[in-house]
Amino acid sequence: MILRRGRFRDLVDRQLGLFAAETELLSEAAEAEAAWARADAAESEERYGDYQLVVDAVGEQLHDIRETYAATLDDEAADDYRRAFDRASRKRFGRLTSFLDEDS
Repeated sequence: MILRRGRFRDLVDRQLGLFAAETELLSEAAEAEAAWARADAAESEERYGDYQLVVDAVGEQLHDIRETYAATLDDEAADDYRRAFDRASRKRFGRLTSFLDEDS
């Protein structure tokens, strides 16, 4: 099988765009991160916990999107798709994708 570079790029871009447009988690993550940054020493640990809960929720939703589509592919294509999805997710959402790193 000959693989074209970026064969899943458009699909993944559309999936991530739809995710970003339809979820409120990204704005919740920004708010939680800002609250953590503003917190004094006494509140910092609690605010970080709040932030991490949102990060985990973002990661879980991204994971579900990725695995739902990967399940429709043969093993080799699914691995290629997962790599493309993870790479694009990290580029677009940065630290919010740590859940995908744990799963890989």
